[in-house]
Amino acid sequence: MVLQLLLNSRPVFRGASLVWRGNAARSRPCCSLCELTQTLKNREVAVLSVASKTGIFDTVLMWCECDSVQIHRSQSPSRSSCSIGRGSGGILAADESVGTMGKRLQKIGVENTEENRRAFRDLLFSVDPAIAECVGGVIFFHETLYQKSDAGVPFPQVIRDKGIVVGIKVDKGTAGLNGTDGETTTQGLDGLSERCAQYKKDGCDFAKWRCVLKISDACPSALAIAENANVLARYASICQQNGLVPIVEPEILPDGDHDLQRCQYVTEKVLAAVYKALSDHHVYLEGTLLKPNMVTAGHSCPKKFTPQEVAMATVTALRRTVPASVPGICFLSGGQSEEEASLNLNAINQTPLGRPWKLSFSFGRALQASALSAWQGQAGNRQAAQEAFCARAKINSLASKGEYKPTGGADQAATQSLYTASYVY
Repeated sequence: MVLQLLLNSRPVFRGASLVWRGNAARSRPCCSLCELTQTLKNREVAVLSVASKTGIFDTVLMWCECDSVQIHRSQSPSRSSCSIGRGSGGILAADESVGTMGKRLQKIGVENTEENRRAFRDLLFSVDPAIAECVGGVIFFHETLYQKSDAGVPFPQVIRDKGIVVGIKVDKGTAGLNGTDGETTTQGLDGLSERCAQYKKDGCDFAKWRCVLKISDACPSALAIAENANVLARYASICQQNGLVPIVEPEILPDGDHDLQRCQYVTEKVLAAVYKALSDHHVYLEGTLLKPNMVTAGHSCPKKFTPQEVAMATVTALRRTVPASVPGICFLSGGQSEEEASLNLNAINQTPLGRPWKLSFSFGRALQASALSAWQGQAGNRQAAQEAFCARAKINSLASKGEYKPTGGADQAATQSLYTASYVY
């Protein structure tokens, strides 16, 4: 009876519940998700590769209200590939806007043209395929998704050919939140479902949405926390309806002179609100990833904290707020230098506290700074820039396992602070 119901029905996730639709009356299966995976392995089902403690992205079944979409790599040619970061891999955030990319190019004396932006991203995307051992996903900006490599191959195809998953930034930036002390919400919900559907057709398997909060005497306000939590939850729900894995990014800016304890307190309040909102919007947590800030003191704080102190505060905040059902957490770098971000990530993965999630990285500046410095807009520097990028990716891969052993030989580009006040992507 149960098998017949499986074959003639269509399951839908609502929150953590599995509801079955079909010709028969609704019922609940008595078997586990793993058994369901085995039972339906030859059928066209929506399978989401998500992180686990043992590997990084194990197989979990996920159906949305829309037509089912499968994004797990298998031997069947009818099934597409998805493994956002293998055992020690993370995500390259290459989703900088035109304006943000222009500021980075300006620092090395390169004009902000579409061709120069394309050339730098081609440099990153065209590295040796072995990069897939360190980077399992790349977040694209809209412009980049439709650009091509020097060889005329669309960038998404270049990435997929390496076994890396393609993602897309779908938010439209921040806007002021009336009645607050300069706080913001994030725009882009209008038309999001249609955009997600199109991005899925164009080869994307996951999406990212960034909300921003700040710390001051009066911030973040209850209004800002609630507004941004609900925006993130609505975005995540829409993504899942369209077959995209949502990366939820509630970033708390490092602006200010607050200490580590203040940042930990605020991080806990924000994450608690985010997961309450995700539950209220029936988001399937096993089919999401979290991209939070590490718990660090404000950039202007006179006291400096060790990577071990940062790690303990970060993991403690996560343990108090993030459900174990969330498969993976990919930290943003938040203006830290490349080396500082790697050291903190390494310490996080060495903490003696229990960590039920895979803890990895989703770095932009902290993966690209050395490569950009080595490139300088010169074609002759391409190989040196690629080597710098691969070296930093390898370091972060080791840090994701708590196995990075710094030699003290980091170059100036790797140790230079990447902090920008009120950072806008």
